[in-house]
Amino acid sequence: MQTTIKSPVSFKGTGLHSGAPVRLTIHPASAEYGIWFRRADISVGDALIPAKWDAVVSSSLCTKLRNAAGAEVSTVEHVMAALAGCGVHNALVEVDGPEVPILDGSAAPFVDGILASGVRQLAAPVRAIEILRPVTVRIGSASATLSPADIFEIEFAIEFDEEAIGHQSKTLNMANGAFVRELCDSRTFCRQSDVEEMRANGLALGGTLANAVVVDGGCVLSPGGLRHRDEAVRHKMLDALGDLALAGVPIFGRYSGNRAGHALTNKLLRALFAQPDAFRMVICDDDAALRLPGVGVRHADVPAVA
Repeated sequence: MQTTIKSPVSFKGTGLHSGAPVRLTIHPASAEYGIWFRRADISVGDALIPAKWDAVVSSSLCTKLRNAAGAEVSTVEHVMAALAGCGVHNALVEVDGPEVPILDGSAAPFVDGILASGVRQLAAPVRAIEILRPVTVRIGSASATLSPADIFEIEFAIEFDEEAIGHQSKTLNMANGAFVRELCDSRTFCRQSDVEEMRANGLALGGTLANAVVVDGGCVLSPGGLRHRDEAVRHKMLDALGDLALAGVPIFGRYSGNRAGHALTNKLLRALFAQPDAFRMVICDDDAALRLPGVGVRHADVPAVA
């Protein structure tokens, strides 16, 4: 069955790029509503922004959505991953500025709030996308593929010169709360040289060592070090889940990312929907529903950092 949260849950933080204070509230929604963002600070014009792949516009270092009236909201990937990973299909996400708060740089605070509120079932079946044949996109040496599988699986590989990151790879069946237990607390990461360049260009003004893993060669500069030895690739998988959630429904298939990022995952969704013979929409029966992200997850599964 489709789901929503039981009661509104709010978060306060700063925008990663602007550094401005921002408040976000996730509200329950009815069956078939899907996920929408609403800019609470916009009083004239259309403030509703669909959380859909075809509303994504080009942006540096994050996923940004824009509606037909020009209203935008950026850095949506972590809250989208939290909703998808907790199995929430319908919600209104209200934000009083142009950015989702970065919080601790992971999805764990959103997951904690969602599961503390609770998830309730709605009287409507879940639809899902079943991948029928592989679809691949590339940008330079980076690639992303969706291929057939009877589960939703993410496999990812990254390669960085910095010794603190290096080569990392991981594969995870996303069913039954794996996102909450394995990925949700992994933070965004960057190199110290990237921070300096972004600040010089007026970006990442809200970025701190408290909301990102910053590395410099073989050193991890963030206090407390890493939450996982392979935290970087886990965060890339988190981002991929959030970006794939913009398909609008869950996916049964294997996502394979090699050095992929937000732009490439969106390009993959655009390529998928441009090829109607590569997928089909299915109604999830009881067996299929048990293979969806979020089924069976409990608040106790949330990592202690949240």
